[in-house]
Amino acid sequence: MVEIIDTTFRDAHQSLIATRMSTKDMLPIAEKMDKIGFYSMEVWGGATFDVSLRFLREDPWERLKLLREHIRKTKLQMLLRGQNLVGYRHYPDDVVEKFVELAYKNGIDIFRVFDALNDVRNMKTAIKKAKEIGAEVQGAICYTTGPIFTIDYYLQKVDELIELDVDYITIKDMAGLADPQTAYELVKEIKERYGIKVNFHTHATSGLAVATYLKAVEAGVDYIDTSIYPLAGGTAQPAVQTMYYALPKGKRPKLNIKLIHEISKYLTNLLEKKYDHLLTKKAIHGDPNVLIHQIPGGMYSNLIKQLSELKALDKLEEVLEEVPRVREDLGYPPLVTPTSQIVGVQAVLNVLFGRYKQVTKETKDYVRGLYGRPPGKIKEEIKKLILGDEEPINVRPADLLEPMLEKAKKELKEKGYLEKEEDVVTYCLFPQVALEFFELRRQGRLRPVEEKPKGKPIKIYINGKEFEVFVEGIEFEPPKPKPQVQAIPSQPPKREVVAPSGSVVSAPMPGKVLRVLVRVGDRVRVGQGLLVLEAMKMENEIPSPRDGVVKRILVKEGEAVDTGQPLIELE
Repeated sequence: MVEIIDTTFRDAHQSLIATRMSTKDMLPIAEKMDKIGFYSMEVWGGATFDVSLRFLREDPWERLKLLREHIRKTKLQMLLRGQNLVGYRHYPDDVVEKFVELAYKNGIDIFRVFDALNDVRNMKTAIKKAKEIGAEVQGAICYTTGPIFTIDYYLQKVDELIELDVDYITIKDMAGLADPQTAYELVKEIKERYGIKVNFHTHATSGLAVATYLKAVEAGVDYIDTSIYPLAGGTAQPAVQTMYYALPKGKRPKLNIKLIHEISKYLTNLLEKKYDHLLTKKAIHGDPNVLIHQIPGGMYSNLIKQLSELKALDKLEEVLEEVPRVREDLGYPPLVTPTSQIVGVQAVLNVLFGRYKQVTKETKDYVRGLYGRPPGKIKEEIKKLILGDEEPINVRPADLLEPMLEKAKKELKEKGYLEKEEDVVTYCLFPQVALEFFELRRQGRLRPVEEKPKGKPIKIYINGKEFEVFVEGIEFEPPKPKPQVQAIPSQPPKREVVAPSGSVVSAPMPGKVLRVLVRVGDRVRVGQGLLVLEAMKMENEIPSPRDGVVKRILVKEGEAVDTGQPLIELE
């Protein structure tokens, strides 16, 4: 009998509705979920931590505690990005150890630990700490395809993970790339060679998932990941309803199908009433072209959202074509957070501004080796273009990091925000976002940033910019064409990226000003960084277009800016 790991409360809604499902929408069905008979439920980690703080204005630690109170029988698990934890960069060992300790204390039983580059050095601290405190550990290998990714490559990674005493191996197929025969061969090799339990995780994006699971089960896989329809299929996991009936009767798990049906009805109603505006056809239907561009489910839905915010959704196909080129340039990193964001955002910037004309801080850090050892070699010309004469590091990235916890605790105390020890870890992970959250918490003003638009949408164009307006209480009818007059179809103005020119440096994209790097009166040279703009969860250094002197700084740190908004004036 194969057992089921349910992803409804984490990866399923991360993949389909950009991780926007709130805690209050989970709790009404949490106790029913506990009675279904799942081996475990993935409820935390991944993007849930960031999105809870940044958009839902919820404390992710409180979510975990509440779910633990309602789910007593079923094991709870989380997705942990190795040394990146639930963030997008490496954190020092003291933060990693404290995070694992507090996650376990608040209700996590199982840690699924992976590294985006399959660099096991980056997983060691988290795995060691989780085992030390008595948690169960799934050592995950990120599955992808490419000239260097053979069965022997993956078996070498399994060797390294078994040396760390993981409880079982998870094959993490984050983009739905594993074909049935390869899944069969990989599972069979691991089972026969090591005798360890194996879990298979995939997404339905490419359409291969059900067939892949069936062959994995045939090869002896012990666990598969599914979710409950309608938070299933498309870029999420296959529906548990489908997999239950697809499995041979002797392999079917002992699940309460009646409860699954009740929860499915609840979720259907919930999505229609609250989240339908987040469900895109591309995410729901999936895309067999993922076998080429390899963007995982969660990144795919976020990429659509980010391009929409940039008013550049028409560039999606170009971006998807650029992704595999960037991936090859950077040594074939598996596309999973944070490398999926690094590669995806760099592909967006390459399409909008020209190849590597604008490079994020994260891309530079990746090439420097600060995320770990890439599976393949970074192209020399790309390395030279991004780093110049600088040499990448060869040590484990976290070995270069100073401890953070005590300093962060002191800073939070001084600011008057420290309420519990979890706050210190939150602040270490997302300093800017955490401070905003803590201030709103102190003021009693924690409300979701985004709400479902009400009314009927209409598009209007003002000064060449497109705006979508939602109007309630008014019925719009299309104007009747005048007789004998041939109407000229109206075309929305073509989106143009406003580039810095003249004496004013403008924002090339919408985002938030993280840091201003210059002061009035400073003399700057062409290419010198003027400020850092956070966009698409990446840091983008805005360079000076020419030599000059800073005359005026037109924005403040923390300020949100739109495309084309003046940032700095030079003279």
